[in-house]
Amino acid sequence: MNKSLIYIPAFAALTSLLVAERPPNTGSAELPPQSTAIKGVLVPVPREIFDMFDKFANSNWRVVQRPEFTKQSPHPNQAETALLLGVVIAEGFIAVEAEDTGEVKTVGRAVLKLARGLGVEKAALKRSSSIVEHAEHGDWSGVRKEWDGVLPDVQQGMNELQSEQLAQLVSLGGWLRGTEALTALVLQNYSSQQAELLRQPALLDHFEKQLAATSDDMRTNPTIVRMRHGIRKIRPLITSQDTQISEKEVEEISTISAELLKTLCH
Repeated sequence: MNKSLIYIPAFAALTSLLVAERPPNTGSAELPPQSTAIKGVLVPVPREIFDMFDKFANSNWRVVQRPEFTKQSPHPNQAETALLLGVVIAEGFIAVEAEDTGEVKTVGRAVLKLARGLGVEKAALKRSSSIVEHAEHGDWSGVRKEWDGVLPDVQQGMNELQSEQLAQLVSLGGWLRGTEALTALVLQNYSSQQAELLRQPALLDHFEKQLAATSDDMRTNPTIVRMRHGIRKIRPLITSQDTQISEKEVEEISTISAELLKTLCH
């Protein structure tokens, strides 16, 4: 995603450091209720995600939404397209929570476009028309129910294409956008209790392990290198059990995740 050759030496040096490092042994931390593993790939538990977002029902959701992500086209590199697809699917959860009919339809079109770029458009189509129909009728409980299956359908399609690495990246993109959105919500009216929702060390462990195990060409992709580096920057902000996650730390997590997301926008 770097737009100038001047970044290549820096990325090469960073890559050599990250490949040599191993994810820290953090024990067997449990996954948060918003995620579950299916055949080694993390998928969201939409009911839990919506329950979490419902805690912020009185927030300004318009400032949380990032419509720029739905305007992106598939990237030449499939790893980056997979990350972006996860980001856009997460954007769908946010649009549903905001009850934004227009954006739900836009997200649906973007998901299909990106899924087509990965060869899994058929899987994404399974839910698209039903989601739009429910949204147009203001049936948001129906939209939530249908949205439950979008990411699992896409990931199943990738597994059928033997693209587990890309399925893992879709999950990573979704987590990254969800994290950035959660920081935006917490910062609207900071409380240490809400900030605790960001404490998800098991997810960091999973993604760091998966990125370390990818093929050489994917692992050295500049965007993937940035993702690994970003996870390492976020880890110390959320892993200390002795202290609360401060407002300043939430701001740092927000900045890191936002910078990583920017790398996916042309």
